[in-house]
Amino acid sequence: MTGRMARNKGARGENELAGILTDELGFEVKRKLGQARDGGDDIQVGKYRIEVKRREALRLDDWCQQIEKVCDPREVPIVAYRRNGQPWRAVVPMAWLIKQIREDFE
Repeated sequence: MTGRMARNKGARGENELAGILTDELGFEVKRKLGQARDGGDDIQVGKYRIEVKRREALRLDDWCQQIEKVCDPREVPIVAYRRNGQPWRAVVPMAWLIKQIREDFE
């Protein structure tokens, strides 16, 4: 896939996920433009910073490190990705997940 085709697929993925989040959360979520090119996140919703990937070949460690670098300790780094014919999936830090589960059982 050429660079332009990959960028277009990435932008479509970011817009697709922003649309899903908008529908599910009940307020408009937009993709970021400049920050993503500079190595930042693609979508931010409050403290949640999301790196969006629409790829067949998964490089989860690289993507997690990329988003973790731009987050401060109060933010939650998330990698959201989708392969062709698959649903969207999200990778979150284990410490954050444990905290959320613990809160559900308190």
